[in-house]
Amino acid sequence: MAQSKKRLEIELSEAFIKFQRDLIGRGPQEAKTYFVEDMIILRFKGVLTTEEKHLVSHSTGKGLVKKMRQVLREMYSKEYEAIIEKFTGCKVLSSHSDISTNTGERIEVFIMDQNISKLFEINNK
Repeated sequence: MAQSKKRLEIELSEAFIKFQRDLIGRGPQEAKTYFVEDMIILRFKGVLTTEEKHLVSHSTGKGLVKKMRQVLREMYSKEYEAIIEKFTGCKVLSSHSDISTNTGERIEVFIMDQNISKLFEINNK
């Protein structure tokens, strides 16, 4: 991992924004990536489409939006994990996702086969 931690966090955020734009037609308004030991956490703000914003104002719609996003995530989980593996050079052991229909935020958590934070400590010495 020759690049800096900050640069990699930015590149991962940008790659996920692009992937979501291609998949859903729009990306989040804001994305931030964090490395925490053996986890990579991505936090996206402003992810709901205009249609989804209308749907979540109704109780039935909230469930529909969550379910649709869950199905999409399951369909494309390999692609999400491939992005992480491509940029980090490490293997993803598992990944998890959730969306808040109240705040319009979504998180992605990737459990890695190595302590990502420690890799930066070693390479920055």
